Amino acid sequence: MVLMKYLWLLTLSITVLLSCNSSQKTVEENAESSIENKAQPNITKDPVSFAEMITEEELKEYLYTYASDEFEGRETGEPGQKKAVEFIKAVYEELNIPPAQANGDYFQKVPLEISRVPQGSIALKDTSFEQGEGFVTFTSLEKSFSSIVYLGYGIEEEGYSDYEGLDVTGKLVLIKAGEPKDEMGRSIISGSLVPSVWGNASDGIGAKVALAESKGALGILYYDLAYYPRYQNYYNFNVEAENGKMRLKDSVQNTSLVLVGAEMGNLLYPTIETDHSPKVLDTPVEFKVKDTNKFVDSENVVAILRGSELPDEYVVISSHLDHIGITGEDINNGADDDGSGTVAMLEIAEAFKKAALEGQGPKRSIVFLHVTGEEKGLFGSQYYTDYDPIFPLSKTVTNLNIDMIGRTDPKREGERNYIYLIGSDKLSTELHQLSEEVNEKYTQIELDYTYNDENDPNRFYYRSDHYNFAKNEIPIIFYFNGTHADYHKPGDTPDKINYDLLENRSRLVFYTAWEIANRENKPKVDVIISK
Repeated sequence: MVLMKYLWLLTLSITVLLSCNSSQKTVEENAESSIENKAQPNITKDPVSFAEMITEEELKEYLYTYASDEFEGRETGEPGQKKAVEFIKAVYEELNIPPAQANGDYFQKVPLEISRVPQGSIALKDTSFEQGEGFVTFTSLEKSFSSIVYLGYGIEEEGYSDYEGLDVTGKLVLIKAGEPKDEMGRSIISGSLVPSVWGNASDGIGAKVALAESKGALGILYYDLAYYPRYQNYYNFNVEAENGKMRLKDSVQNTSLVLVGAEMGNLLYPTIETDHSPKVLDTPVEFKVKDTNKFVDSENVVAILRGSELPDEYVVISSHLDHIGITGEDINNGADDDGSGTVAMLEIAEAFKKAALEGQGPKRSIVFLHVTGEEKGLFGSQYYTDYDPIFPLSKTVTNLNIDMIGRTDPKREGERNYIYLIGSDKLSTELHQLSEEVNEKYTQIELDYTYNDENDPNRFYYRSDHYNFAKNEIPIIFYFNGTHADYHKPGDTPDKINYDLLENRSRLVFYTAWEIANRENKPKVDVIISK
């Protein structure tokens, strides 16, 4: 067995690292053609012998390590997550399945940061205002401007424009809340006493900022005395919290929005309350507002088994490698979420590798994508699809995503040998039919489509990593056992996993990937997508 050897490799790698419901069908169930007639791969050996490489015993061995206390709940960017990626890497090295990246690295760095309130000052004339005392901003900017473009209300509509004759590209603009009104107090834009969107207290700022951004403004000073206290309270809350939301680091310079208080507003333009006429103000302004976001070091792990006939077409199998870490003194081991999906992928990889060694390698390439940051917002898969796809999305034929397949849903009645399938028919009826036929032929699991319902209030279709592929019109299947009492709690431990179910469900994913990888044509997108 290869396990002892790669565990030794894991230990070495870590040392080095630390030192430096009832089934409610919502899709068609009547398949008219069989796999033999429609999707028979050009192979000589039945995949059953390879699927039998996926065993309860090895899944359990993997998971008792991967979901152990030593891995500290695998929170994104934390030491436990680093142990997790080293573990996964060691397995692929031992299986001799190479990294997907051309640079030979299994780790695809995912630039993440925890957003925190920027700090600094803004100086104009002979006065300097500190963040939170004269102004509030949640964006950093270090730049000097020689002038300000005053835009009055900052509105542009048919027959009315505060931008007429003014170029604001790369410039600092000053805009105030409200909208122009006639002598009777009626909005000039809406023609009535009912404010237009520009004059709406909550929506106006968004509309005006979006317009200024679209015209290329680099900085926006926004004067709104009625709402300024709310922004200041929100700023104070974030400062006291001392932490923020994790997000993908944006390499693009966004427009800086600054909410201006009374003193700073009057110094910027003393007649701002009464003068609505746009003009250029010869007022120099210096921004010294610095980013204080915390960088999070994290990565996806990506390996590939190259196809024998269509190596430039890709079947992506994915699961997330992270979990929620430690709460208080309790370790959230995440055995089901998503240790089960992770170890299933490792066993599936071993089965495909065994087939390749016997001359039965897949026609299409199989990409094994272990993503980080799922628990924080699907960031690892989003980075792969939206920022740095290692392989072209146009050549990615399917994504099979595995997220929690080791336990049973207490809300579900009936036989325990089931799996929830989500999304198989959302883009490709052909993929859905193939999935049904594969299951009928090989695994005979009850495929439950309860959570595939468009009206499902849980919205699971949008809540795991497959969605970042689906939004790019790549057919997907999401394999899921449902939630349980230990979901996101310390009780999600490896002793509660149903390893016989995990084995059969993992084999289902393997067989499905096998058929997709070896059939003559890729599953076609044939469902009208509502935007």
